[in-house]
Amino acid sequence: MILPVLLVFTSGWGFLVHRTVHQLAIYQLPQKMGTFFYANMEYLVNNAPRPDTRRNQDSTEAPKHFIDLEAFGPDAAHKMPLDWQTALKEYSRDSLVKYGYVPYHVVYMKNKLTDAFRSGNKDSILFYATDMAHYIGDANVPLHSSINYDGQLSGQKGLHGLWESTVPELVIGSYQLYTPHKAKYLKDPATTIWTAVRRSAALVPAVLRIEKEVSVGFVDTTKYRIRMNRGRETRSYSTAFAKAYSAALGPMVNDQLIHSSEMIADFWFTSWVDAGKPDLAALISPDTKNTSQQLAAEKKLYKSNQLIENKKLLSRKPGGTDQE
Repeated sequence: MILPVLLVFTSGWGFLVHRTVHQLAIYQLPQKMGTFFYANMEYLVNNAPRPDTRRNQDSTEAPKHFIDLEAFGPDAAHKMPLDWQTALKEYSRDSLVKYGYVPYHVVYMKNKLTDAFRSGNKDSILFYATDMAHYIGDANVPLHSSINYDGQLSGQKGLHGLWESTVPELVIGSYQLYTPHKAKYLKDPATTIWTAVRRSAALVPAVLRIEKEVSVGFVDTTKYRIRMNRGRETRSYSTAFAKAYSAALGPMVNDQLIHSSEMIADFWFTSWVDAGKPDLAALISPDTKNTSQQLAAEKKLYKSNQLIENKKLLSRKPGGTDQE
């Protein structure tokens, strides 16, 4: 007998959005940082999904991307300690590894990036800046804060990929990608990332509820796309359902995308300031010409929300689209 299974995506944000928020964060940096990051934008954007691809080879990678708050007790989002060592004492390493520890890992990566800025090692700066930004993006995905991470406990399996990948892939052209936010110094990065986790967790009920509400207007043959894969029937949400779900969500996905980019810029900036604001100009390759002028021109497109129509959003260029 052929059993139907749902096609499941479990990465945080689709590759498209991870790449997009990395690029948007660059425009929010002050010039002394922005020119260096812009000169290396292709590296930052193209490698934005790297922690997800690393999960295939590294068994320790997965829990760095999420935190199943329900597993840590009632109102864990507000009651869990902000620092890693206290969390270890209270919950044990085994529990944190099993149920995830993304906010603690973001702080760890922030400290690694600060060290990289201090050392002046270009490769290390780019590596930690790229990977830290990925985890920040994951912390802004609502279902990354819940044990019901794919709707599998509520009869909504596949919801993860629908919210964080399929929806933005379909409608990102209608998103507002500009924010007036400028990178600011974070006095307490741990509090900042935990605030983001709480914000994500607060959205989970709506993410689940709206899917059920939209489902009322569909039957299985219109809600899902059915395919045969190696003798097995697989199904994923249909384009029609994804568009209806997107409309019902309103600006939620767009808002979380922008919030991710703002946090990334703040964490990059804070790491640089904590390192003593080292001069990054010497790390810019001499064969990179007119970087400042190009950045200024691109910022104008960014501010008028015209990156996509002018083909400047790298994640939407050939070879840079979402491939999971």
